[in-house]
Amino acid sequence: MTFSSHGIGISTTRQVAIGAAFLLQRGPLDIAPRLIPEEMVEAEVERFRKALNTARDRLRAVRQHLPTGTAEDISSFIDTHLLMLDDSAISQAPIELIRTHQYAAEWALQRRRNELVRVFDEMDDPYLRTRRDDVEHVVGQIQIALQQGTGRDEAPSDLTNHIVVARDLTPADIIMLKNRGVIAFVTEYGGPLSHTAILARSLGIAAVLGVHHASQLLRSGETLIVDGEAGVVLADPTREILQHYQQRIIAQAAREAELRRNLDLPAITRDGQRILLLANIELPEDITATLANRADGVGLFRTEFLYMNRTTPPSEEEQLETYLSAVHGLNGAPLTIRTLDLGADKTIECSDPNCPPSNNPALGLRAIRLCLKEPDLFLPQLRAILRASAEGQVRLMIPMLSCIAELQETLALLEQTKQELSREGLRFNATMPVGGMIEIPAAAIAAASFARQLDFLSIGTNDLIQYTLAVDRMDESVNYLFDPLHPSVLQLIQMTIHAANNAGIPISMCGEMAGDPLFTQLLLGMGLRELSMQPGALLETRQVVRASDLPRLTRQAQAFLQQMHSKPAATLFAELFH
Repeated sequence: MTFSSHGIGISTTRQVAIGAAFLLQRGPLDIAPRLIPEEMVEAEVERFRKALNTARDRLRAVRQHLPTGTAEDISSFIDTHLLMLDDSAISQAPIELIRTHQYAAEWALQRRRNELVRVFDEMDDPYLRTRRDDVEHVVGQIQIALQQGTGRDEAPSDLTNHIVVARDLTPADIIMLKNRGVIAFVTEYGGPLSHTAILARSLGIAAVLGVHHASQLLRSGETLIVDGEAGVVLADPTREILQHYQQRIIAQAAREAELRRNLDLPAITRDGQRILLLANIELPEDITATLANRADGVGLFRTEFLYMNRTTPPSEEEQLETYLSAVHGLNGAPLTIRTLDLGADKTIECSDPNCPPSNNPALGLRAIRLCLKEPDLFLPQLRAILRASAEGQVRLMIPMLSCIAELQETLALLEQTKQELSREGLRFNATMPVGGMIEIPAAAIAAASFARQLDFLSIGTNDLIQYTLAVDRMDESVNYLFDPLHPSVLQLIQMTIHAANNAGIPISMCGEMAGDPLFTQLLLGMGLRELSMQPGALLETRQVVRASDLPRLTRQAQAFLQQMHSKPAATLFAELFH
């Protein structure tokens, strides 16, 4: 009898996969407190260093075996973990604990892991909070080496047409398994912003995450169907179900081939309206995927990676080098740099050593609030962005604006920075466009006021939905309430679009909603003409744009907004747009 289980579907170009299950049994390591005799301290330090080298060698081996032409955004996951292995927070701090407290290596590393995870858990930004996965994965590799002496790898070398079922997967696991022929993943943990989700999208692998007790419910060798679009895993399917999904696989292969054939066609609607399709990136190396998918530029360059996994902020020159690398890589296309958007990490947010931790990071000191409170942190970034603007189409974007006072204070700091650069004889674009992110309800309601003082607006739907509905989408107990089609969310989006249009300034959307082809026609009908998304979503979105007729979509969107309170939004949406 067919057994079905549900989780979080990760939609990629390959939304469905059929294959034999392979259970990768990797339970959490049980690390108990343990002390060692004083005479064994240096031997324990050496054992830790050996484990560190083992973990490093394993990651380097994975890095070296990446297929030629692999996108940089995929290899950067491994590079990030290699850098973390060299960071003193992981490579040296446990040694100090071994020497000062006579901890066993495993317990010293676990204590350090707990401290680092606590910092990431206090961050509000869902994207940044999931970066705790980096800590977990890197520490896990060292712990395995400490307990076994070598990196653990239970998977056979050939897993062609298999679907891996696991508690969780590291980036190294995912890349290694993909190279061994794995066509899909099912995990018990993970959310839409986890490493597994990001890599599944980048690699075009079907995946369903957050399937509780998957390792106990599914058996190795049985036939599985993974539907990444619906978030469903089917075990032991009937002949009829199997035939249905086999037809879907044939159709999705034809669809993917069509998307690639149309790669160089412009994003122009059937009635002749050009739509700008931009990319969201995190590293300069992501420019490769951005250009490969024919983006019109970068609508969101996250800068937080520059500040993470280090004890001191990056210098102005280090930031400038990073920004210029992206500017030159884009060959004249626009680059929108978002200023620092860290969450409630108290070691960065507050220079006062007695500053208490935030009781509620989601409503605490983050993004522009943090930058204005800590100008010594903010001003070097403003200088670097302005200097980079002399070399290309750079735009500066301010995150999490909530009131006009914040905007005015930021603009005053920007003007002050321009004057300093002029006195120093350093080049910059004096008319560099400055925009703001509309990602909290207060900003959407006041969008008209922001629009009068800014050069562009960008809607950040991830936080806008979270704050409007009081739902943390990374919390499995409530993420079913995270609804982009909620009438209140759509009203705030519509208000923001109208405010920008009335002010005669461009407006884009850079949240996850912008990269979901399911919503493209609705957003076009609501008036958006710029969408920014992860590079892998560009091909499908371009195809939807080219098949769209804006006058018809405008009428449908208006009907949807007028009627969305009279029946369930999802039902009405399906009637009007599908």
